[in-house]
Amino acid sequence: MRVAVIGAGIVGVTTAFELAADGHQVQVFERHAGVAAEASFANAGVVAPGYVTPWASPGMPRKVLQHLLEAHTPVRLGWPLGPGMAGWLWRWWRACSGTSFMANRERLHRLAVYSQERMRGLSLRLNLQHERSQGYLVLLRTPADVALARPSLKALAELGVSFKLVDAERARTIEPELNPDMALKAAVHLPGDEVGNCRQFAQLLRHEAEKRGVRFHFRRQVETIVPGTRPQLTHLGLAAGAGAATDDDEPSAEAQQDLATRSEDFDAVVVCAALGANALLRPLGRALPLAPVHGYSVTMPVRLREGYAHTGPLSALMDERYKVAISRLGQRVRVAGSAEIGGPSARMNQAALATLYKVLDDWFPGCGQVGKAQAWKGARPMLPDGPPVLGASGAAGVWLNLGHGSSGWALACGSARVLADRIAGRDAGIRLDGLGIERLGG
Repeated sequence: MRVAVIGAGIVGVTTAFELAADGHQVQVFERHAGVAAEASFANAGVVAPGYVTPWASPGMPRKVLQHLLEAHTPVRLGWPLGPGMAGWLWRWWRACSGTSFMANRERLHRLAVYSQERMRGLSLRLNLQHERSQGYLVLLRTPADVALARPSLKALAELGVSFKLVDAERARTIEPELNPDMALKAAVHLPGDEVGNCRQFAQLLRHEAEKRGVRFHFRRQVETIVPGTRPQLTHLGLAAGAGAATDDDEPSAEAQQDLATRSEDFDAVVVCAALGANALLRPLGRALPLAPVHGYSVTMPVRLREGYAHTGPLSALMDERYKVAISRLGQRVRVAGSAEIGGPSARMNQAALATLYKVLDDWFPGCGQVGKAQAWKGARPMLPDGPPVLGASGAAGVWLNLGHGSSGWALACGSARVLADRIAGRDAGIRLDGLGIERLGG
């Protein structure tokens, strides 16, 4: 089959690879100049299936309101909220019921475990040498934090996740560079979880996909999809990717060809375009309740110290109070967190960045070269109830792999394999109930 994939984030790249591995002729259309250029660019990199849970959970609305009054907070509101955000928040609030949460938590965990297995298998089989390390430590500062974590620990046990609640002394053995002067009551250690460089993985897998015949078209904007037994795409080149201009600033013949609008027929179209998806799906009557929930990160080189074999974290940690992750990526440290609802994507919230620096300084003071830090803000495409949508869209020939929220890296490899199996008409490697568009009433 000739298959078009729209979007080359981590979800689009893994989807293209799996489809090519099945023998399909695949073309990928991406409006940016390379892969993993948006939400996949500088995320925390944590792959911890037990902590891939819905943001819509019992008690969360009350917690969000409380956090809005705090200086250092995991949740922020940006203004303006944006069109459709009020309706999204209403659907999110309804999904916070205990029954919905339990069902969606199980769906996400099921997919996350499968995805971790697929990612490890691909990394080993294809020798994908990306920055990665083993182990995940969730830090609990006070006895009150431990008490608040008890329901989560019960959930981990129910899901069969391997973990240990360790005391502060043991936590400092696992991560020897933790600040000895910082109050720490306990930690949750998950030795089977890991951290990996999402963008590096996407770049490496892109090359593996190209070896299997996948063609990537960068700076190509898909404008319309016409569904049918032979769905049609209309796409055009973006000016930033055009060829060199002539002396009178008129585009060259090659540039004009790059910028031309084209229409192509395929046997199937897979939409992995994240927040750009609804512009394509709305004319088909298949728009999803997707909303941008922004996350932040800062990445900097670690400060090497004479006489020390290492400095900073060995792997990945989460400060449970502030929901901030600290990840070791080769000779760099990345601090990531915040869930910002609303506000312009281009505007950096300095308070959110200040929280990231605070948490890093609390646990690893002086470990990073702050003067060389790179700040990033990414819009994560989130559905109000949590799980993504995988499978047929209901429009002929159009398939969906969308809505992974902040867990795109943790879910991508499994989601891609599920989607490829669905297109092939095969049973997927996991149960798929609750992962289709029908749960959203679409």
